Amino acid sequence: MSARSSAQDAVARATRSNAFESAARIGYAVSGVLHLLVGYIILQIALGAGGEADSSGALGTLARQTGGAAMLWLAAIGLLALALWRLAETAVGPHPSERYDEEQGETRVTKRLKSFSLAVIYIAVAYSAIKFASGGGQPHTARNTELSARLMGSGAGKAVLIAVGLVLVGVGGYHAYKGFTKRFLKDLKVGGGRWITPIGVVGYIAKGLVLGGAGVLVIVAWLTADPSKATGVDAAAKALGTAPFGKFLLIAAALGIAAFGLYSFVRSRHARM
Repeated sequence: MSARSSAQDAVARATRSNAFESAARIGYAVSGVLHLLVGYIILQIALGAGGEADSSGALGTLARQTGGAAMLWLAAIGLLALALWRLAETAVGPHPSERYDEEQGETRVTKRLKSFSLAVIYIAVAYSAIKFASGGGQPHTARNTELSARLMGSGAGKAVLIAVGLVLVGVGGYHAYKGFTKRFLKDLKVGGGRWITPIGVVGYIAKGLVLGGAGVLVIVAWLTADPSKATGVDAAAKALGTAPFGKFLLIAAALGIAAFGLYSFVRSRHARM
């Protein structure tokens, strides 16, 4: 047996652990809490209050609560477990606790790349949670603005910004497509329902539009040499607030992101793993 096959067998055995799967499911619940908090922050922005409408704002909100440090450590553990599960999918294929090959419509390579990308995101958010739990967390907006300004100073950096913007637009478009077509139901062990399907549709479309808007703003930041526009979801939410009927659009976005948070709780219970 080759070293590669041995490693894949070890990963496959690990995913058959109920404790590992349960910890990964907690990660989905943590994601649900963070999306609900981001939705709340967007609502606050709509009502005239400030806030960072991204994961750092959500983590900062948790940090200010009684017992916030303990909640942040638990969040980090859940997110790291979910990241490890995604890395296992990268190694052995999607839904490793199930015993069949990939579904139609997506290649094995595409699914593995998607799993790896999600693992990186979960690790990054878990790292931020640890920083906030340790008292060293900072909002992402200023850091992203500074990074974008540095990238704009070179041709290679500008190419990176364009690539990031296009990726965000693509990911946002995929989320919206998944919501419109209800493909997200293929990720569940249940067939939807009176409220699971509507919150999934609304949540995926809303998150897709917000991510797509963030990607467009990154490209606009490159075109206008304005790094403040390349700050991700927070910039997209605040730009939405300046549009005609911005207050109502922000409220709709807040409700949509909150719906995605609720759907994340559904995944915590019913996701195919």
